[in-house]
Amino acid sequence: MELQIIQQKIFEIRGQKVIFDFDLAALYEVETKVFNQSVKRNKERFPE
Repeated sequence: MELQIIQQKIFEIRGQKVIFDFDLAALYEVETKVFNQSVKRNKERFPE
């Protein structure tokens, strides 16, 4: 993905910059369900 496309997917909500799970899943080319399972299993690897 181009940097500009990724930057468009970053939103600021209540002063925090966030990317939605379905956008991150698309970035990693996996289903959203699979991405969320990976995050749950490896919480220490992902920022809050």
